[in-house]
Amino acid sequence: MDTNEEKTPKGARHVNYELPACPVEATLELIGAKWKGIILFYLLDGRVRFSELKRLVGCVTQRMLTKQLRDLEAGGLVNRIVYAEVPPRVEYELTEEGRSLEPILHALKDWGEQHAMKLIAARHDAESLKAENPNT
Repeated sequence: MDTNEEKTPKGARHVNYELPACPVEATLELIGAKWKGIILFYLLDGRVRFSELKRLVGCVTQRMLTKQLRDLEAGGLVNRIVYAEVPPRVEYELTEEGRSLEPILHALKDWGEQHAMKLIAARHDAESLKAENPNT
């Protein structure tokens, strides 16, 4: 085994993203998990405490929210601010790089309002129809 080979980071598809690697794939590796986009969207309004973020995001577990926030922090998109208080207080905010995603996040929201809700409803209707008539 060659010990000089670069190892692909856990969860990453490539060792590096030098051109001609796909920038879309690199971007989705940073923001493309179930909760990351939602977290980034809620952080557009400024600093948010962990408990408030958990309430805003909704049905995410504390463990998953923590993992997603750590990934976003490691990716340079989110800052974690810990206050030396009892009980400890932790807040999250977007970095400058994270803030640069604002137009993209708003475009995703707009697209979702215009298209995603209709597509999800149509998929639901098709699944319901198939369940009612399994032989068709």
